[in-house]
Amino acid sequence: MSWFRPFLYPGAQNITGWIMTSYVFITGGVVSSLGKGITSACLGAILESRGLSISMIKLDPYINVDPGTMSPFQHGEVFVTEDGTETDLDLGHYERFVRTTCGRNSNFTTGKIYETVIGKERRGDYLGATVQVIPHITNEIKSSIKRGAGDADICLVEIGGTVGDIESLPFLEAIRQMGIELGHDRVVYVHLTLVPYIATSAEIKTKPTQHSVKEIRSIGIQPDILVCRSEKMLPAEQRRKIALFTNVQEKAVISAYDVDDLYKIPEIMHGQGLGDIVAEQLKLELPPADLSEWRKIVKAKQNTVAEVNIAMVGKYVDLRDAYISLSEALLHGGIQTSTRVNIHYFESQAIEQNGVDCLQEMDGIVVPGGFGDRGVEGKVAAVRYARESKTPYLGICLGMQVAVIEAARNLAGLDGAHSTEFERGTEHPVVALITEWETSAGEREERSESSDMGGTMRLGAQEIRLQEGSLVATTYGSNTIHERHRHRYEVNNHYRKRLEEAGLRFSGVSVDDLVEVVEVPEHPWFIASQFHPEFTSNPRDGHPLFTSFIRAAVLAHDGKLPRVAEA
Repeated sequence: MSWFRPFLYPGAQNITGWIMTSYVFITGGVVSSLGKGITSACLGAILESRGLSISMIKLDPYINVDPGTMSPFQHGEVFVTEDGTETDLDLGHYERFVRTTCGRNSNFTTGKIYETVIGKERRGDYLGATVQVIPHITNEIKSSIKRGAGDADICLVEIGGTVGDIESLPFLEAIRQMGIELGHDRVVYVHLTLVPYIATSAEIKTKPTQHSVKEIRSIGIQPDILVCRSEKMLPAEQRRKIALFTNVQEKAVISAYDVDDLYKIPEIMHGQGLGDIVAEQLKLELPPADLSEWRKIVKAKQNTVAEVNIAMVGKYVDLRDAYISLSEALLHGGIQTSTRVNIHYFESQAIEQNGVDCLQEMDGIVVPGGFGDRGVEGKVAAVRYARESKTPYLGICLGMQVAVIEAARNLAGLDGAHSTEFERGTEHPVVALITEWETSAGEREERSESSDMGGTMRLGAQEIRLQEGSLVATTYGSNTIHERHRHRYEVNNHYRKRLEEAGLRFSGVSVDDLVEVVEVPEHPWFIASQFHPEFTSNPRDGHPLFTSFIRAAVLAHDGKLPRVAEA
């Protein structure tokens, strides 16, 4: 706990004399996807810069137990935590803005809450009581929040969905109860709303915000802070009007206007006193915020000395949120190298149908993960183009597997080589489902074709041993690393020797000898990993793989890497 937290009043102290965790609850109204996750993460960054330890939680109202089985087109990226939990993409925002590590107690869905309560009922834990939403579901939500808070000074809790939706009512009731139980000095309610601009009448409309606050007040929650999304900075007149009609202090009406860079938002919100308002309500005496790191990041993005064009060849490119951590990690590589990174998204199925000519102006090619056979041949074609033209290539998860398939077909001469995920009867199953493996903790896990789809993948951080002298070991500056995984199929070890003889280098393996990294030694920069390095990249530190990849792309752009014009 932080040394400077003052003794305030006896009711706020635990038996050790330290102040117990305080909570900030972030809700949203009017429409979804306004940016509750970014707002939460930026508030966390501001409070962290003032010396507080931060924990962060996302409560999702959908009935799925976790987002692991949900389509990226519906839900965007599935973020994987260090301990192997499949979570909402907002946890990626949290870890990029706040130096906290999320885990299994950082994301709770309606499905997970009900699954726990029903399990207790089946065991008889409720001693024959009639199980109801209140108190059993709400009590489980509250205990989950407290468990996720840990011993942090401040726990920020984002409630997914929109106020007024029936699905989120149990979560809202639970946080209402926590406000009563803990007292106003330990709970802050932040409500995010939309303030639209009507161009035809040139008017800023506050009515949606008024109605949204009326809705949340009707269930017993009075917002302490309103964060108002708008195209431009909210004028003082509208802020006064919103404050008057919502019973919120005028200084607590924060304007969250559109910006061209997410990493400007902590400074913008700090400038409007968001952190001060939270600290004041929680009666915390804190040092001033130090946002110099965020100013440095913004400056680095504005003052670049190089520019590259990177191709992202995927199957979910119509929804950019499906690759949000990967896209951000590439931009982080640009921050670390003072490079403007332009990401061009290419549908792999289109490449499959129309060829690879669209890749000729690209300085680097990325093939990300994915599931299902649609567009796989387009990814294989992209890999072949990158290998033969000597364009820097970074493959991730499926991007590594298609690199192995491409090498098997075109270097080793294994006609028809494929993954059993896409072609079960392939003559050369160079990628296949394995039935068991060993985790980094030394435990055995098993799976089969009949296993449940959810939660049966190789998940979370695993130890990886890199081959000394390899490009990837040089990039990391270490022969042992830990990275996060999310996959079900593996490279078939029976083909490793033949592929090595053909020119593929297996430069990284797991503790139980599963392939983790492949390289093409004759290529200036070709690395493909089974793990997901994007999950541990952040704007302040970057990530060695992405930093190195962008450096290679800069050299390619400047003509300093050997390239083949016609591949």
